[in-house]
Amino acid sequence: MFARQTFRCAQPLKQSFRKYSAEAAPKSTPPPPPKKANLTPVYVGVGLAGLAAGVYRYSNSAVAEPKDRPKVFDGESWVDLKLANIEVLSPNTKRLRFAYDDPEAVSGIPVASALLTRFKPTGAEKNVLRPYTPTSDEETPGYLELVVKAYPGGPMSEHMHSMNVNQRLSFKGPLVKYPWEANKHDHIALIAGGTGITPMYQLAREIFKNPDDKTKVTLVFGNVTEEDILLKKELQDLENTYPQRFRAFYVLDKPPAEWTGGKGFITKELLKTVLPEPKEGNIKLFICGPPPMYKAISGAKVSPKDQGELTGILADLGYSKEQVFKF
Repeated sequence: MFARQTFRCAQPLKQSFRKYSAEAAPKSTPPPPPKKANLTPVYVGVGLAGLAAGVYRYSNSAVAEPKDRPKVFDGESWVDLKLANIEVLSPNTKRLRFAYDDPEAVSGIPVASALLTRFKPTGAEKNVLRPYTPTSDEETPGYLELVVKAYPGGPMSEHMHSMNVNQRLSFKGPLVKYPWEANKHDHIALIAGGTGITPMYQLAREIFKNPDDKTKVTLVFGNVTEEDILLKKELQDLENTYPQRFRAFYVLDKPPAEWTGGKGFITKELLKTVLPEPKEGNIKLFICGPPPMYKAISGAKVSPKDQGELTGILADLGYSKEQVFKF
């Protein structure tokens, strides 16, 4: 649906374009101190905030360091992982949690990279192979998660949607895409369509979990309907937590009546308005989405090792081939 309808004439954008704040969002005036008898919610809130911070520190220091934990993927071997949990996110999207046999193990894959999945349909001669980018943190012990949208006629996505808890799926990896280092670029832009958001989220998550990484991030995310916006809560959490460094712009082909974001498709005018300037300095633009999106915005890549020529909107706006990476 997205591939057929995304690139039509856009309606005028009503979304406001915010500049990065140099400081954190202003705080509202605190309410009057509650009575002693009603302090429990306050203590609970403070306690939960402290617990969250404590869990982050604990998971990164008090427990065994991720680099010391067993790594599940070695780049060579296929690993059969058991489906441990299924969460329905929308009528055609599920979050699938696959457990490692060793609960202390971590994926060990670098950012940004994907994993190859494999299964053989009944009666088929060949395996079906498809790459997926995990949405869980690479240092999380015990499991990985995939957000999978079922596409009609898509053999792997339909297979994963038909799986039941305790069934197994084969994984291999990592398939390294763009090795990331803290502050590799001053400002990056993520241009995504549909399920193309998963490598973008992986990259943004890696940046914002590292207190030493000061990279600014701009996201432009196109979908058909509002319920198609994958990882919306996670993206909103990043925007609320880092308002001075992360901003997101959403575009819908079929928006609801109350929608205040972009309407139609990702246009040249939108990208010119929100992306870092081509001459801004150390910037990088990443793009991932369906073929029509690549064709219109950047041109397609030739192969995993050949990015192809830069064409489309980004070329028209003056960006160079070296400033763009196609997932």
